[in-house]
Amino acid sequence: MVEGLSWVRIGERVRESRAAAGLSQQALADAVGLERSMISKLEKGDRRIDAVELTRLAHVLESSVSHLLSSMPEIISRRAGIPDREDVGDSVAARSAYRTEVQLSVWLRDVRQLVEAGVLRPEPIRRYPRTVTGTEEAREAARWLRDELRLGTGPIDSVSEACERAGQFTTVVPLPSDGASLVDAEVAVAVVSEEQEPGRRRSTAAHELAHMVLGDEFSSDLGVHASRQEREQSMEAFAAEFLLPADVTRTVAEEPGEEARRQDLVRVSATYRVSWGLAVTQLRHTGLLDSEESRELSARTPTDVEFKDAVGWKPQPDLASVRVSPRYASAVVAALREALIVPQRAVEMMRGQVSVEELTEAATD
Repeated sequence: MVEGLSWVRIGERVRESRAAAGLSQQALADAVGLERSMISKLEKGDRRIDAVELTRLAHVLESSVSHLLSSMPEIISRRAGIPDREDVGDSVAARSAYRTEVQLSVWLRDVRQLVEAGVLRPEPIRRYPRTVTGTEEAREAARWLRDELRLGTGPIDSVSEACERAGQFTTVVPLPSDGASLVDAEVAVAVVSEEQEPGRRRSTAAHELAHMVLGDEFSSDLGVHASRQEREQSMEAFAAEFLLPADVTRTVAEEPGEEARRQDLVRVSATYRVSWGLAVTQLRHTGLLDSEESRELSARTPTDVEFKDAVGWKPQPDLASVRVSPRYASAVVAALREALIVPQRAVEMMRGQVSVEELTEAATD
């Protein structure tokens, strides 16, 4: 069995995943076409299953075969936010925490597989060299990273590529929380929820990048308690400044007339592909906007037509269709070409961004 994992451990993994999915043994049995007693024996390690049954289980549990067959990485098992394995099904929060940890674990394992195969080389992790104690220092750190990546103050076309260049691999997956990230030795990974609208996905990716750059070993948006509030505010400030530098919104604030400022902010928000709320926050941060106008801007969220018209109706790439970062995607294709993985595994590693047919064509080009 993969990594020497016993049937007892596989059974435990199935039980944990079933509890996280909120399913009873009977409900899981019905979904995969087995008797409840078989599920019970499987979870105790008293019954073996074949590859077909294992695949069906993974599908119903919204997990992956690799997760059911592999031990949880050590760094995942000691993350502060994860519940005890016996408590996974006790609450919505515990189930959500476990599902988030699973997605993070699987992503870390996939990245490491490509690194160890020699087809993917992580960029050195960028760490801010100075201490951050509040939001202003976090904003300065974001400007520092932009300088390090030679981004200037312009729009970031691909946040996932920028994260990759900074040393963090990011993917978009089904997730009960906004996002989570961790650093394991020389590999940094982050997962972002596909449930968010594209602008918010970019913000979440930048937020998780902040945890890495500012020195957090690991982070999760689940179970954030009061003592972490200020730190999370610093991460949000970093994300906002990284995606939309305040210097850019300063030019908006200098426009004559409220309507002219709003129209220019619509253009900036669309061009930089950030949410309206983030754009207003950055404009407010300049200190050149009075409170009444700030409230009016917040209340007048632009329509999709306004956003599209502001950029000439050009399609804007974002994290809506892109599920994995570019160098990671190239590494998957390289692994397929070298017969290190099969097409079905490649599709799984690409998080469904491409089909088996597309990958097969790419591998034979």
